[in-house]
Amino acid sequence: MRCLCVTIVILLSINTHVSPTAANVAVKRSLPPAAYLSSAFYHQSCPNLESIIHQKMSAWLKRDHTMAASIIRLHFHDCAVRGCDASVLLNHPGSERAAEASKTLRGFTLIDEIKAEVEKQCPKTVSCADILTAAARDATILAGGPFWEVPFGRRDGRISLAREADTVPQGHENITQLLGMFEELGLTFVDMVVLSGSHTIGRCSCHAIKQRLYNFTGSGRADPTMNAIYVDRLKKQCKSDASYVNLDFWTPRKFDTAYYRNLEKKMGLLSTDQLLHSDMRTGGVASLMGSQPELFATQFAASMVKLGNANVVVRKEGEIRSKCTSVNSY
Repeated sequence: MRCLCVTIVILLSINTHVSPTAANVAVKRSLPPAAYLSSAFYHQSCPNLESIIHQKMSAWLKRDHTMAASIIRLHFHDCAVRGCDASVLLNHPGSERAAEASKTLRGFTLIDEIKAEVEKQCPKTVSCADILTAAARDATILAGGPFWEVPFGRRDGRISLAREADTVPQGHENITQLLGMFEELGLTFVDMVVLSGSHTIGRCSCHAIKQRLYNFTGSGRADPTMNAIYVDRLKKQCKSDASYVNLDFWTPRKFDTAYYRNLEKKMGLLSTDQLLHSDMRTGGVASLMGSQPELFATQFAASMVKLGNANVVVRKEGEIRSKCTSVNSY
């Protein structure tokens, strides 16, 4: 019996022993892609990267303050399709950039300008996906929003399809649809409400809100959930479909919590904005963000990191493009 017990112990020892190398391989294989990102990723290979991006962003925003919101939006559109892989920057027939949903996107020239300077100082080192992610962070800061450390190490994707870009929210979806889309990115309803707070800056075309103002659900009238005085002011500003109006009526150039307080006054420009306040699943968070500016700033930073880590391409799965507008030719 004693021999049997000794034999069992020896067998168990043999079966449960795993070499350190094998264990490390197993752990690496199980890590999610975002685990390979690090704020120190370019410290040795491109130490001036963040300084280059910040200087370019600052110089551009001094000429055109509206570019801050455009870069944040461009980053979101990129991450919403195939993850944050700079696929939205590819410029070829049938790419995301050619999609109907992308027609009002801006900031491509600015990102190209940053990339060109980065290539001069750190050739073939920094991905366009990382540049766009950091540019969105700096756009937020320069508009008066919070700072956060950007984890780097993303690679650029090689696929960009217009039909996929047309699935990005356009401001007329219901909350259930929005929650499903954010869930696919690994984001929660809190992240959705908080990231929508970026609408505290930026503009929207009058074409996008035309139905809300004149023919809501085919009624021939304005959306009854909108503040009547607000509707009158918007109609005066929208002389044509090509005109633009501010997403935040009161402080459109300041990154603050006025956006959420506007919702309480029924002054959400997009129907998706207003639904954040009226839907019981998201209304509590929207009210909380409006009354707690410091909480909003902290949570916005955290949610932007989560967005930037969504379905990223890392290591050998992608490439470092020489130009953001096209894949490398090998």
